[in-house]
Amino acid sequence: MSVTAALVKELREKSGAGMMDCKKALAETGGDMEAAVDWLRTKGLATAAKKSGRVASEGLVAFCVDGTKGAVIELNAETDFVARNTEFQEFAATLAKLALDADDLDSLAASDYPETGRNVADELTNKIATIGENMSLRRMAMVSVGSGIVVPYMHNSTAPGLGRIGVLVALESTADADALEGLGKQIAMHIAATSPASLSVDDLDPESVQRERDVLIEQAKASGKPQEIAEKMVQGRMKKYYQEVVLLEQTSVIDGETRIADVVANAGKDAGAEIALTGFVRFNLGEGIEKEETDFAAEVAAQLS
Repeated sequence: MSVTAALVKELREKSGAGMMDCKKALAETGGDMEAAVDWLRTKGLATAAKKSGRVASEGLVAFCVDGTKGAVIELNAETDFVARNTEFQEFAATLAKLALDADDLDSLAASDYPETGRNVADELTNKIATIGENMSLRRMAMVSVGSGIVVPYMHNSTAPGLGRIGVLVALESTADADALEGLGKQIAMHIAATSPASLSVDDLDPESVQRERDVLIEQAKASGKPQEIAEKMVQGRMKKYYQEVVLLEQTSVIDGETRIADVVANAGKDAGAEIALTGFVRFNLGEGIEKEETDFAAEVAAQLS
């Protein structure tokens, strides 16, 4: 019997499982609906699906660094209690290691999970069934350098490489690794505290910049100042905006007076080799999850209307 879209839709409604899982279940059972539901249950997929509506905003951020590259992932669960579960911690740490060789979240989900015969997506489903909470492999990111190091830092660490705020800093240089390590740790701690929006002014989202500029222009007009003065006001306030959100323009929280760009330049002079801060990643556990869920709900509603 052929597996039709209508059958897949019906099975999804009955089980709550994912589309591809439903399609596979129907193929394995010759299109028998009840048998397909049982097939999903035996695989733990229907059980996992029942939990999928519950908000998973706790969990762990995990990173792994190997020489000149590093990866960070966010693995969510429903409660902070699970973050202290050894099985969950080992799962998060393994995902971070696997992420080093993944191009993106989809390729990570399709990666073979060690010693199980399953891929990461299927192992996640298995963990949902065995641990008993909804979980989500939410995001991953990587940074790398040609020469130099990637320096990791975890704020509110639960275990080595695991915690709530994970940062990776990429430093391109031929300088001594110890000097780079110290600089990277300092910058990573700063990033954890300030959550910059971008590395440089050029990297800022153009729409965000324009929105900020429009607001400042309206404020300047409302002040009643002459056009020439108003334009200078906007320029000055945009400079302050960059100092607030751009990493290289921010003032270091370590000494409270030196720009991060100058911190890097000074470190290069001391090390006798040029140092370039080429990238960073900052993952804060659960950041923006409620907004994403709202957007997803709106997207689904739009598709169904």
